[in-house]
Amino acid sequence: MAVATLLLVGAIALAPSFCQGAAVMSVDLGSEWFKVGVVSPGVPMEIALNKESKRKSPTSIAFRNGDRLYGDDANTIGVRFPANNYFYLVDLLGKTIDNPMVELYRKRFPYYDIVADPKRNTVVFRNGDDLYSIEELIAQILASAKEYAEDSTGQVITECTLVVPGFFGQAERQALVAAARLANLKVLQLINDYTAVALNYGIFRRKEFNETAQYFVFYDMGAYKTSASVISYQLVKDKATREVLPVVQVLGVGFDRTLGGLEMQVRLRDYLGKEFNKMGKTKTDVFGNPRAMAKLFKEAGRLKNVLSANTEHYAQIEGLLDEQDFRLLVSREQFEELCKDLYTRVTAPLDRALAASGLSLDLISQVVLFGGNTRVPKVQDILKSHIGQELGRNLNADEAACMGAVYRAADLATGFKVKKFVVKDAVLYPIQVVFAREGESGSTRLVRRTLFGAMNAYPQKKVITFNKHTDDFEFSVDYAELETVLSQEEIANLGSLNLTKVSLTEVAKKLNSNKAENIESKGIKAHFALDDSGLFSLANVELVLEKTVKEDDESTLQKLGNTISKLFSGDSDDEKVTTTEEGSQEDGSKDAEGQTDEKKAEEDKTANATSAENATLTEEAGEAAKNKTEKPKIVTIKEQIPHKVEVVYVPALDGADFEGAVKKIRVIDEADQAKKRRETALNALETFVIDAQVKLDEKEYASCATQEEADTIRKTCSEVSEWLYEDGADADAETYENKLEEIRAVANQVYSRHWEHKERPDALNALAQMISGAEGFLDKAKNFTKEGNPEKDVFTQVEIDTLTRVIAETAEWMDTEQGEQTKLARHEPVRLTVKDLTDKMALLDREVKYLVNKLKLWRPKVKPTPPPKVEKDAKKDDDKSEDTKSEEPVIEEPKVDENDSSEEQEQATEETPKIEPSKTEDGSGEQHTEL
Repeated sequence: MAVATLLLVGAIALAPSFCQGAAVMSVDLGSEWFKVGVVSPGVPMEIALNKESKRKSPTSIAFRNGDRLYGDDANTIGVRFPANNYFYLVDLLGKTIDNPMVELYRKRFPYYDIVADPKRNTVVFRNGDDLYSIEELIAQILASAKEYAEDSTGQVITECTLVVPGFFGQAERQALVAAARLANLKVLQLINDYTAVALNYGIFRRKEFNETAQYFVFYDMGAYKTSASVISYQLVKDKATREVLPVVQVLGVGFDRTLGGLEMQVRLRDYLGKEFNKMGKTKTDVFGNPRAMAKLFKEAGRLKNVLSANTEHYAQIEGLLDEQDFRLLVSREQFEELCKDLYTRVTAPLDRALAASGLSLDLISQVVLFGGNTRVPKVQDILKSHIGQELGRNLNADEAACMGAVYRAADLATGFKVKKFVVKDAVLYPIQVVFAREGESGSTRLVRRTLFGAMNAYPQKKVITFNKHTDDFEFSVDYAELETVLSQEEIANLGSLNLTKVSLTEVAKKLNSNKAENIESKGIKAHFALDDSGLFSLANVELVLEKTVKEDDESTLQKLGNTISKLFSGDSDDEKVTTTEEGSQEDGSKDAEGQTDEKKAEEDKTANATSAENATLTEEAGEAAKNKTEKPKIVTIKEQIPHKVEVVYVPALDGADFEGAVKKIRVIDEADQAKKRRETALNALETFVIDAQVKLDEKEYASCATQEEADTIRKTCSEVSEWLYEDGADADAETYENKLEEIRAVANQVYSRHWEHKERPDALNALAQMISGAEGFLDKAKNFTKEGNPEKDVFTQVEIDTLTRVIAETAEWMDTEQGEQTKLARHEPVRLTVKDLTDKMALLDREVKYLVNKLKLWRPKVKPTPPPKVEKDAKKDDDKSEDTKSEEPVIEEPKVDENDSSEEQEQATEETPKIEPSKTEDGSGEQHTEL
């Protein structure tokens, strides 16, 4: 992970205008585990840790006696009370009660009481009087993921990307978005698991891609399902920006919804149960005891993981049933025999993906594994034998999808700048529009038009035109031709094949209101979209009309006038005509002020010549206007058609149902917060009581308390301790907090004296060192006064005297107060406090810093250099005495021989420059010289 983070520092960065920024997260919501990825300022990409500092958490939630538990805590409760712990929930999203997947779930976990929602016919768990819908349970798990991400980044998080299985249909995707809304999360995108993995794989290998497509297969076997996807990587030039960008595109997908580690674990659980029954340790059937079945399921999961690395291992459970222990040696061969029929299905998703892509294995660069259950040796052996080459294991099988999704989240969020990596996903389930059309004989027939075909890239928009309908009508949107891409079992698992029913109204009214000879109907256009989350929607429906109008309806006279105006003004056709406001237009006949008669006469001549020229232009313009051919102009008119969209598959959690779910979760949240507050207050009170009793037995604390204070603290602690184990066991958080304040008020005086005595020596030592340092600085500072050194006049005598006085007063105060404090006992009120010492240090530090800063800013004054004396009289120069020569040398003008025409002569005759002081000064008083 450290390497990944370093590589992504250059790929993800904060936008320059981003000041504080908001973090974003991704959640890989698997059936068994979920992982949380975060991107925040200073942390480009990382996995958020949970409360136990682990990188992944079980996708489970449990309720017991008003408590809500997540992850490992929930699974622990689930062993004792299986019906109170809810897990493997993801594949129940968007399913009606009669879906085969729900029936399979009941078979695997028979101890759950699953009922139908009375309005939506979806799955609801009933436990006594409590009812929990799938969306509500998933929402609370997502809220816990949000909490992990916020704890990791220290920021509030409201946006996320969610990793979903690629085979999720519209119902499942809508249900997951509703669950995210319940968790107060805005979903930036639902990203398919294989797409997220492919993106994660590609962002670290940008330099390996070129204009030639490279093909990879990503094979995933998770807890619940198995999938394979054919992915291409290629550099493509963007038409808009002309920038060459890497593109990852899904070309083919195959999956098996029920082939995964869970099915293997369930089979191993049932095998262990049968073996226990054979032992005859008890007459009770282990399969009829939910608690025993939960224990067997947990042990089967552990055993499955161990057998991936070992050839045999013991399954052992203490007190499995009727206080009877269970121990059994299980070999890998036995485990593989239990799953023999499952292994025959391992290669099918890979073959389907290749068939959908139209590629053969020899074109695939590598088959890359991800997903926890690809670690099973038998699975790897089957795949390796099938493809005839080594498998790619250079991905983090657990975190690849989560890391790819969080990269996508940073790309979609507004606070980060990300190196672009274009993602093109593929449609798994074709979508079609079905509508009725009346034939010439009067009979109606159903017409089907495919909107999004299998393996079509998305996001994408499509438009269908209905040009034969003149009255209100309906059409439906359904899954199309699934028999060609799915088995009958998978089609049944998908649920309803009908998606939406759309009813259009006011069609005839809109058409009649726009009837005219120059108006032609181009039909009713329905705009559809498949966004990057794979969610289908009807954007809008509109009636499109084309109206034929003349390009210019102006009269001949108007055309002539406009033509002349343009000729005079020189305006082109595409220029705007500016009108002058009323009362501000200038009068062209008015003479300019100060204009001479001669100038007026000259202008009159020019005006006459211009009038003659204009007359000629007018005749030409008139001929052009007559000969001009009028061209018809087509204007497009769009009228919105009222329409109603009715969801035919599982109704979305919305309206009153959504608000009811929000209130239910809010009540649970408030109870959870109250519980945490009570636990925190109780723990703080118990800790303080025990700590106070222990400290009073220590000499260093006992010496800081009077006998009366010590007795009071001991008595109060004893009373609180007895109260906690009797009447206070069921008290609320506020009562615990009040008790804690009472005992603190008594004990804190003693703790305060102890702290003062403990910290005072260090504070005194620090003050003594500061005094010593100030004295050393003072000795040097005296050399920077006018009296000490006139050339380094930095400090005034007043400043030196002030620092001398402060040092002396501080040293005297410290000696006096320290002496008085030593006379006092440890339990007496403190005279010399640490705060007093720090105040004195602050005063002395302020005085020294003032002088230090003044010294830093001081600059020596530069005296102006007098202009050099130029002696033209050579005789005077010869008469100079030896004493004169010892003075500052004089720059003389060189003597030049007028008859010498050499280059040296030309250089010598140049005037000697003078050095003069500049008239400018900087803030320090230093003068600068210029040449």
